[in-house]
Order: sequence, then C-alpha cells, then structure tokens
Amino acid sequence: MLKSNQETPTDALNLVFRKPTAEDGFPLNQLVENSPPLDPNSVYCNLLQCTHFADTSVAVEEDGKLVGFISGYVPPGKPDTYFLWQVVVDSSQRGRGLAKKMMHAIIDRPECAALTHLETTITPDNEASWALFRSFARDKGAELKHDIWFDKDKHFYGHHDSEALLRIGPFTS
Repeated sequence: MLKSNQETPTDALNLVFRKPTAEDGFPLNQLVENSPPLDPNSVYCNLLQCTHFADTSVAVEEDGKLVGFISGYVPPGKPDTYFLWQVVVDSSQRGRGLAKKMMHAIIDRPECAALTHLETTITPDNEASWALFRSFARDKGAELKHDIWFDKDKHFYGHHDSEALLRIGPFTS
C-alpha cells in the first residue's frame, strides 16, 4: 500500500507507483500529447490533477521518467464512487498490464477504502479500454453496466464521438 508520496517499487520492470506531485504536471501533459487519441488537457489542468486529486491519482515512473498515469476523483454526492478521468500509458510500457495495475493501486489505497464503484467514460469503439474495464470488473467480482452519457451530436456538436458512462460495482474483492 502507498503512504503519502512514498515510492514503492512494484515489479521486475523497475516501475515505481506513487502519488503525483506538482512536478508531474508538465511531464503528464507531454505523456498525454504523445499518446493519441487521448484528449490533451492544459498544463494547468494537469497540475490540478497532480495536486488536488493526488490521493485518487497515480503516477508511475521508470528510471525517473513518467511512463503511466491515472487521474480520477470522487464526484460530489457520490462518496462510494471513483470516477476515473484518464488513463495514459507510455508506448514503451503497453501490453504489460500497467493500466490495470494502476487502477488497483488507487482502489486499494486506505484513502479509497469507502469506494464500492468505479465510473468512467469510453467511446464505443475503444476496444482496448473496454477490455481493460471488463477485466478490472472481473478482478473485483463486480457487475459492469454502461449507457451513452455524452452524445456526439447533443453534447459534442459532432466534434467528438459519443462517450458511454461505464459503471463497475459493487466491488466484492
């Protein structure tokens, strides 16, 4: 389990999982920009993710380089739910299960002990993300439900694919 910003080596890949800090804001911005088709945020937004949401986000580094990041938060009015905002994995780490390890690292934190559900949004055609969240739901012994939340035409005015709200829970393991 992670404590404060204590660094914890986790596997033979020499990866360190830790809570983010403000110093991760700019590298996070660069990692997302280098990971299409993810929607980049401003550096300022990434700084807020790394500070305001540090307890519910995770930074992963290898040899001092940021190679993975999940940002998320507990939405107002939903104290039992973790909303996963964005997952990014550097191309050098893909195919190694890092995204799911990061999800477990957050959900298993003492600060997140009250969480029983995970929500996120995914475009209908993002097969890799669907597979990741189905696998996570199996790991947690939880049901997975989804429905369109943000519509391509109604909410994005045709400039972005629809986003399905995916809900996993309650967790049983």
